Amino acid sequence: MELTALVGDEDLRDLWRAARPPIDPEAARAAAVLILFGVLDGLPSDHEAQAAAVSRDLDVLLLARADTLRSHAGQIAFPGGRVEPGDADVVAAALREAREETGLDPAGVQVLGELDPIPLAYSRHLVTPVLGWWAQPSPVHAVDVAESSAVFRTPVADLLDPGNRRTTVLRRDGEEWRGPGFLVTSGGADRLVWGFTAMVLDVMFDALAWTEPWDRGREIDLA
Repeated sequence: MELTALVGDEDLRDLWRAARPPIDPEAARAAAVLILFGVLDGLPSDHEAQAAAVSRDLDVLLLARADTLRSHAGQIAFPGGRVEPGDADVVAAALREAREETGLDPAGVQVLGELDPIPLAYSRHLVTPVLGWWAQPSPVHAVDVAESSAVFRTPVADLLDPGNRRTTVLRRDGEEWRGPGFLVTSGGADRLVWGFTAMVLDVMFDALAWTEPWDRGREIDLA
């Protein structure tokens, strides 16, 4: 399955619905994230993906949120944010946020389409993932260190590496939430991708039939 096949895929929509509880669309705040795939030049993956459809040089753009933020501090995320009144649509919002956060040139991004919006009941956001291909990559960096501490391109094959997969366990107020996790390294720093970003990657990789068998019993307690 190619990336473009994800757009409008009914099985993927069912997985979105199952992953998060529904929210009232009228009360939700619209947001968008850019899931930007490209070819990683000069930094091949250490892991040779088993799935024949996956190039070992395919990468995805991620950022680390600043540790000083009040919400989701330090977490790894896709570029994105709320849809503003001046945005023509969710695609425009995703590209604007990506430019503001990473400095990328939107002109080099080929938009493949929008995935079905994902409801986030906790923050009352309805997040639309915008799928993109980095046809003409441009330099990226953390534009505002008060918002993002790092911007980096992560090889998809490293995300698929069974050795980098974990089940994350979060316990709060007597409740337990279990989800997918990915261990990645960028700029010499070891990072954990979990929460919303990991859920989206996990569901997409399953839908693309890229996921390799991994030990779900290997857990990380987020405490």
